[in-house]
Amino acid sequence: MSARPAIAAVVIGRNEGARLLRGLEALCGQVGRIVYVDSGSTDGSVAAARAAGAEVVELDLAAPFTAARARNAGLARLGAGDPPDFVQFIDGDCELQPGWIDTALSFLQAHPQAAVACGRRRERFPDASVYNRLCDREWDTPVGQTKACGGDALMRRTALDAVGGFDPRLIAGEEPELCVRLRAQGWQIWRLDAEMTLHDAAMTRLGQFWNRARRAGHAWAEGAALHGRPPERHGVAGMRRALAWGAALPAGILALALLAGPGALALLALYPAQVVRLALRAGGRRADWQWAALVTLSKFAEAQGIAEYHWRRGLGRPARLIEYK
Repeated sequence: MSARPAIAAVVIGRNEGARLLRGLEALCGQVGRIVYVDSGSTDGSVAAARAAGAEVVELDLAAPFTAARARNAGLARLGAGDPPDFVQFIDGDCELQPGWIDTALSFLQAHPQAAVACGRRRERFPDASVYNRLCDREWDTPVGQTKACGGDALMRRTALDAVGGFDPRLIAGEEPELCVRLRAQGWQIWRLDAEMTLHDAAMTRLGQFWNRARRAGHAWAEGAALHGRPPERHGVAGMRRALAWGAALPAGILALALLAGPGALALLALYPAQVVRLALRAGGRRADWQWAALVTLSKFAEAQGIAEYHWRRGLGRPARLIEYK
C-alpha cells in the first residue's frame, strides 16, 4: 500500500458497505497509509477495511459519535507512527478521483500558506433523485481562495496541529469551523479546479432531505454561537435566512391571520413567489425550478435544526447526531 510516505489518508464511516470498499480501493497506491475510523458499524465494515489493508480505529461506543471526533481519532493514529506531512480526509461514501492527490499536493507545496486544498466533489448518481441533484449542485462552488472546505480535502498536518484539529463537540459543520480557526492564524483555504471525489448520497426520500437540512441549520446555529461575532460572522447569514423564511415569516402570517382575518393567509404566496424568483435568477431550466423549490422548503427544516440547537443548549443537554441515511 505504501506509495508516498509523506501523505496519508483518514477515512471515516459507518455502515457504508460497498461504498467504503470502493473508496479504500481508490486510495491504494496514492497514499502511504490509510486509517479507517469506524463509528459503530454493524455491516462488517471493520473487517472489510482490515482485509483491504487499512489500519482500523474503532471509536468507543460510550461517547457520542461525531465526524470531528472520528477525524481526530484518525489523526491521532497517524501521529503514533511516522507523522505524514499531508493528510487526505475523505468520507466513507466517497471515492477519490485519479490525479487528485498529485494536483492537490503540487498546489500545497507551491503555496506554503495554504493549509487546505479541496476540489470538485460530484454526486455519483445525480439522476437517481432530485435530492441527489441538489447535492451535486450544492458542491459546485467557486474556484480560488475560499473560506471553507467540506469533508473531503487534502490538509497540511502542521496547520492542523497548530489549531488542535477538529472540534469534537460539533455534530455538523466541523470543517468550516476548523477553517475559521485556520484562517485566524493566517492559513489559507483553496478550492482547485480539479476533480476530487465521487460521492454517493443515496438520498431518495423527502425525510432524508429534511434531516440533512435540519443538520445544516444546527451547524449554522452552533457556528454562530462559536464565531458569530465580527469580523467572521460565521454561520450568521445562513441562520438568519433560515429563521426569516422558516420561522418568522410563517409565524407572522399566522398571527396576522388571527388578528385581521383569514385573508392575511394570502401572504403565503410569498413562498411560491420566492421559488419563482430563485428559479428565474438561476436560469429558469427544469433543474432550476426543482432546486428553487427544495431550497425554499429547506428553510423550514433548517429553522427546526436551529431551534433544536438552542433548546438543547438552554437545557444543558448534549447535541445528538443528525443522520440522513
